[in-house]
Amino acid sequence: MRNTMTRRMLLKVMGAAGLTTLAGPFLGGMPALGQGSGGGRLPNIVLINADDLGYGDLGCYGSGAVKTPNIDALATGGMRFTDFYSCSPVCSPSRFGLLTGRYPIRIGLHAALFPSHMPLKNRLTNRFYETLGEAGLLDMKKKGYAVGIPTEEVTLAELLKERGYKTGMVGKWHLGDENPYLPTDNGFDTFFGVPYSNDMVPFPLYRDEEIIEDDIADQGTLTKRYTEEALKFIDENHEDPFFFYFAHTFPHIPLFASEDFRGTSAGGLYGDTVEEVDWSVGEVTKKLDELGLSDNTIVIFTSDNGPWYEGSPGDLRGGKGTSYEGGFRVPMIVKWPGVTAPGSVCEEMANNMDIFPTLAAAVGAVPPDDREIDGMDITGLLAGADNTPHEVFYFYHYDKVQGIRLGDWKYLRKLNVYDWPSNLQIKGPWLFNMKTDPQERYDLTETHPDIADKLEGMIVEWEKHMAVE
Repeated sequence: MRNTMTRRMLLKVMGAAGLTTLAGPFLGGMPALGQGSGGGRLPNIVLINADDLGYGDLGCYGSGAVKTPNIDALATGGMRFTDFYSCSPVCSPSRFGLLTGRYPIRIGLHAALFPSHMPLKNRLTNRFYETLGEAGLLDMKKKGYAVGIPTEEVTLAELLKERGYKTGMVGKWHLGDENPYLPTDNGFDTFFGVPYSNDMVPFPLYRDEEIIEDDIADQGTLTKRYTEEALKFIDENHEDPFFFYFAHTFPHIPLFASEDFRGTSAGGLYGDTVEEVDWSVGEVTKKLDELGLSDNTIVIFTSDNGPWYEGSPGDLRGGKGTSYEGGFRVPMIVKWPGVTAPGSVCEEMANNMDIFPTLAAAVGAVPPDDREIDGMDITGLLAGADNTPHEVFYFYHYDKVQGIRLGDWKYLRKLNVYDWPSNLQIKGPWLFNMKTDPQERYDLTETHPDIADKLEGMIVEWEKHMAVE
């Protein structure tokens, strides 16, 4: 296990933050590594990210078919968000935003990354992107395509590692499958998991930088194997502050569950996978209890985007790959003892890019100041405030801004009404009131043309701003 920060990583983090030394009163009098502002131990952090889990797939979000008692217990013991967004409705861009606090468009990350050695990659994926460009859905000349998380980006793991955290990851990475794009190149001491989605081939299993299985034979074992590794990491690192990122493979398709869960859910095989993820969450929280860590551990549960072919967006419209609420709005639960009130609900707008600056603030770390950080510190919301720090949120479809939310208003430009790119059913623009019509069914552009014009103008100004970068 590698528990020390490399010189390259130290220079990367400190340089990005405009700092020149770790000695003495660096970071404006920040407490010593491993200590909080009051001299106590820094909080542990467990960040759990499901893959393609819908807004309506959890009991605490209204599911009747799928039982999730352990995740529901997190909500009972902490805060549940109703209006929380992913920064993208697809995998790789969402994960970039989660780990860096930045819109993925800033690095040209528009879509899910494909394996670097995928058979027929050049003929298949390049033509896929060309098709998007021909349809006007992707600007082929804008910034090129990211093939992994750029070396110069500072991840949450790197930021926390600089504060003395032991960092580990289990599960799906999907931000590059070769050096220097692997988790261990980006702040994680350890990694056990897969480089991308489980519908991509080959589907290898990694331990750190080493491939230990060229193509996983039985995906039904993954959730249990991930969980075993998670418990091992917590056991081995519980005497120090730790950050553990648990990125589940499921319920992304194809669906697999272990024998203990297969056929047990009223939600079919999809429900089986979600209920096994719920079991895993229960095992992790049980371990925290056993080690006496629960009162000093921030536990976050969320999803990378909305559901795909199965799963439920609740009463929201759309799903994965769309700019409707069902594609972007995801479950978000935070249990932070001493900050989140048990059983509390936040109805304010927030997004997964906020996790980066919020956790940075929680541990006294300084995000890099040489780049735009789009996420905002939402500690106030977590503590019960009722005013989001966000004025707006932009909905990206590949590299195009397709919508904007301002307060209760959401405006969508002309868009495809089906998942993924399509030349059929182009409709819009639309204006919706999220307070009275979260299902996005009643267009108010003719009722409030001034608001529609204002929001279109804000998108145009944002595009100008991004084009300059």
